Formats: sequence, structure tokens, C-alpha cells
Amino acid sequence: MTELTLLGADGALSSVALADAPAFTRPTAPLRSRVAYAAAHVVPLTHGDNTPGQPARIDWDATLGFRRAVYSWGLGVADAMDTAQRNMGLDAAATRELIARSAEVAREEGGSVVVGVNTDHVEAEHISLDEVIDAYKSQLAFTEEQGAGPVLMASRHLARAAQSAEDYRHVYREVLASASGPVVLHWLGTAFDPTLAGYFGAADWRIAADVLVEIIGENVEKVAGVKMSLLDAASEVSVRERLPEGVRMFTGDDFNYVGLIGGADVPQARQPDRDAASSRQHSDALLGAFAAITPVASAAIQALDAGDAERYLSILEPTEELSRQVFAAPTFYYKTGVAFLSWLNGHQAAFQMVGGLHSARSLPHLSRIVELANAASALEDPELAADRWHGMLRLNGLGA
Repeated sequence: MTELTLLGADGALSSVALADAPAFTRPTAPLRSRVAYAAAHVVPLTHGDNTPGQPARIDWDATLGFRRAVYSWGLGVADAMDTAQRNMGLDAAATRELIARSAEVAREEGGSVVVGVNTDHVEAEHISLDEVIDAYKSQLAFTEEQGAGPVLMASRHLARAAQSAEDYRHVYREVLASASGPVVLHWLGTAFDPTLAGYFGAADWRIAADVLVEIIGENVEKVAGVKMSLLDAASEVSVRERLPEGVRMFTGDDFNYVGLIGGADVPQARQPDRDAASSRQHSDALLGAFAAITPVASAAIQALDAGDAERYLSILEPTEELSRQVFAAPTFYYKTGVAFLSWLNGHQAAFQMVGGLHSARSLPHLSRIVELANAASALEDPELAADRWHGMLRLNGLGA
């Protein structure tokens, strides 16, 4: 039996048995019960100068190969989102190229792709509301030209410029009016980006949620859904139950997704109170966590498709502790865990990230990811993962 060496916070080594390879199978038909997107990361060139502040140099074969793998499991891809290191190493030129290339791969694979639309190509830190609108419109037009579905990401520029809830209503009204079809709105919490405090005009999520729901209600034909990333299940359920007919809730809650996605179909899952009379009894998914556990996520939704709530829970519930470790504070460094698991699972040749962010987590933190991934059947090739992890320990002067 192969042993998996682990590293504690005190520097002590221990070991657990390496789990067998998971027996998950790819779906033979489209997933039906939930719409699910994995928010994908980018892989840098191993020899590239991806140090902080330098333009991102992307390994396109590995980056796009990962997206093809996601499609093979029946999930959609959410690209050029915060998981792809928007505002944390992915520059504007690389973002545009990623969107164009990812949209092309989606067409080739017959997969569904949505991509982030932001204002981050504007270098000035402070711009006016009209300039925010123009920046959003510019990226929106480019995204639509590529044939990808737009996700209107929360804008740092808007957070700085807005003085009231009405400013948010005005900006979204103008941007949505220019969209050729429905888009997904994104509410990103401060755990992911502290500069977005007070988004939608209030620090209290209840007041901000009123503004968000009003924006959707005024522009319902232009809104396909909302991705909420507040890491607060109760707030997501509250907003979900108020959405107009036809507008989906995409959970971005990497702490509580099992119950939110399972909803009324999985009553035994841990989940917040919800209105039993509401027609909104579950969330769909747009998750960075699903990039880390794509085969597991696919298998769980396949179980829901088959009406097997117990199997859904048994497959997906163990991954939530893993996701909580990946997204532990400071949460905005979760991308390091996603890339680390990608490397362990053989999707990239080296554990590297643009902006040098592969150094953003400690070895004991990564060891805990290894331990939980092993327990959650998230190591696609356990022998490969163990070999890579043990090599990393040896490289750092630790016996394995």
C-alpha cells in the first residue's frame, strides 16, 4: 500500500494511505438537473518571466487543454474570471487573447463558455461613471464578437466612483442596454476582493441585495442569471427566492455549495432555511472549486440526473472541506490551490502561476489540500499526485 506523506504546521511529517483512483465516468449525454460552470485558471509557460508585475506568458496548450478536459466531463467553462487571476497577474492583452482562444475551443468542443467582462483594461485607478460605462461596453462588445456569454464582473472602478445606489443602477442600466443578449451579473464579496466593499451601494448585504434585485427587475430581459460569491449561504438563498422567473442563481459560494446546489432535491444536505413555497429550490453553479474537482462535480450532478440524492451527497459532500481549505483566508489566494491541484492531477507540467502566485501558500497549507483531496477522491491519478507531492517535499529538504 502506497503511503502519502503529509507535513504539519509544526514541521512534523506523518503519513496516510493513498486512496485508490476514483471510478467516476464521463457523462454520455448532457447534464440535465443543474447548469454547472467551472471557473478555470491559466497555466503559465514554465520558462516564462511570470514574476510579479510582468505581462502574463501563458502556456496555451496546457491552458486550453484543461478547458477541453472540463468539457469532457459535461461542465461548462467560466473563463477570464477571478480564478484566471483577473487583477492578480492576468494583464489586459492576455485576457483578450484568453477570451478569444477559449471561445474557439468551446465551439470546437461543443461546450458552453461564459467569460468575465470588466473595466480592468483601463489603467487609471480613478475614472468617472461615464468612463466606467464605456469601459464595460468595450469589453462587452469584444466578448459578444467572440461568441462567448458575458458575465458582468464587479468593477473596482465602479466601486471607487459610485457615490450611491443610484450610481450602480445607472451604470448597469446603461451597460445592459448595450448588450445584444442576456448576461450574468456577478456579486463578488470582500473576502475575494477587499476593494469591492459597499458594492451595490451598501455594506449591509440586505440593502445591497435590494439594489441588485431592483437592477434585475428593471432589466429582466437582459439578465440570464446572477453569480453570488459572498460565502454566505443565507444571503444567496434570500436573493435566489426573489429573482424573476427565468433568471438563474449561480452559486459562487465555495464554502456551502453542496446544500445550495442540492437544494430541495437533497433535503439531508446542510443548508440554510428557505421558503418551502418558493419555486427557487436550488442554485446552479459557477464555481472556482469546480475547476479543482471537475470529475467529482460531474459525477455528483450525474447522480442528481439519476434521482439519486444519497449518491450526490456521498460524492460531493467530502469535497466541501477540501474547498474550504483551498479558499481559506486570505481567500483571494485560492487560485494557488486550484493551480496546485491542476499540477497534482497532471494538467500542467509545473506548479507555477502568473505573477509568481504559486508562492502564496505555505507547504503545510498545501499538505492539507493533498490530504483532503486524497480523502475526497479529487486526485485523478493518485500515484502521479503522490509522486509530484513527495518530489516537492524533497526539493524543500523534507524526507518523503
